[in-house]
Amino acid sequence: MSELIVISFDSELQAEGAYKEIQVLQDNLVVELAGLALVKVDDKGKTHVEHPGGFGSVGMGAAGGALFGMLIGILFFIPFAGLIFGGLFGALFAGIDKTGLNAEFRERVKSAVTEGKSAVVLYATKITEDKFAAALAPYKGTVIQTSLSEADEKTLVHDLSEVK
Repeated sequence: MSELIVISFDSELQAEGAYKEIQVLQDNLVVELAGLALVKVDDKGKTHVEHPGGFGSVGMGAAGGALFGMLIGILFFIPFAGLIFGGLFGALFAGIDKTGLNAEFRERVKSAVTEGKSAVVLYATKITEDKFAAALAPYKGTVIQTSLSEADEKTLVHDLSEVK
């Protein structure tokens, strides 16, 4: 089962450091990524997304890349896209609201990643939680939401905030 993890940061520098560290963790097989993105919101509220070599190059095929790209769009860009695609997204959101990506989750992400803040979004197929948390602890991120079970999410949140 893949895990969607969104980690917010108070500064762009912290987020960039964590983003680079996650790529090292992938090279060291601590995490296997199906998608990775760095999301920055500038002082004017404009969202910028970076990803290593394209959404499909992190170890998944074109379909997986399209899925991850859609997740990023749903989390950060949907008001604009919703105006363009109207009914198509209405049907999509009806289904999404029954999952962990419901309106409450999307609102938590949007309210945490505001002007001047950043986030790292990763879609992991495998993760060694203790090593992952220890490596990212210096960047002082806050786990917004994951698709992990509640117990696993609490463990990861605790590990990210407690490991020094």
